[in-house]
Amino acid sequence: MLAAFERVLVVCAVPAERDAVATATRGMGPRVEVVAGGVGPAAVAASTTAALLTARHAGRPYDLVVAAGIAGGFAAAGVHVGDTVVADRIVAADLGAELPPTPQSPAGFASVADLGFGAVEHRPPPAVVSAAAEAAGARTGAVLSVSTTTGTDERAAQLLARHPDAAAEAMEGFGVAEAVAAHSAPTPVLEVRTVSNAVGLRNRAAWRIPQALAALSTAFGKLAG
Repeated sequence: MLAAFERVLVVCAVPAERDAVATATRGMGPRVEVVAGGVGPAAVAASTTAALLTARHAGRPYDLVVAAGIAGGFAAAGVHVGDTVVADRIVAADLGAELPPTPQSPAGFASVADLGFGAVEHRPPPAVVSAAAEAAGARTGAVLSVSTTTGTDERAAQLLARHPDAAAEAMEGFGVAEAVAAHSAPTPVLEVRTVSNAVGLRNRAAWRIPQALAALSTAFGKLAG
């Protein structure tokens, strides 16, 4: 699937994710660049912007940008450890304002879009999402970008109430997508996540990070094939 693009930028958060992807895509040579852009939306937005500008000034712009890494999965949506998710919506799930619960807003939250201040989601091209999901053997769904990861079952339920199509929770996808959208020549964006833990009550002992990193490498091996 990645071979359909001349130049691909893959933005991960941390070196372990970068290395898992780079190992799988090494055979594609310089057409795929993988970077560790930092944790959270601000860090990856800055890193993505720098990479896009550098590539453009070098006369070798990217024609696909992928946010990638491990994530929490929403078990209530049937997403479990080791699964791969390709986002059909990239959502800033906690960018907004807390409100007192009312009949009109029982979740007690208004997004910046609800408040009239901007956008909180990006929708990757459906054809690219479908091709990536088929190649990687992944399911599709919304991937929620948060600045504070979920640590209670109550918050997981609140997120699912607001986003019933949510499949996974991560921290960087929206930052990557925002950076690309602000670029002078917008480029298709994907988000690919493999699941290391369930979203909900924080239980570090139940996380399976090595398994998720292995799944990430396997998924990108299929995407590169």
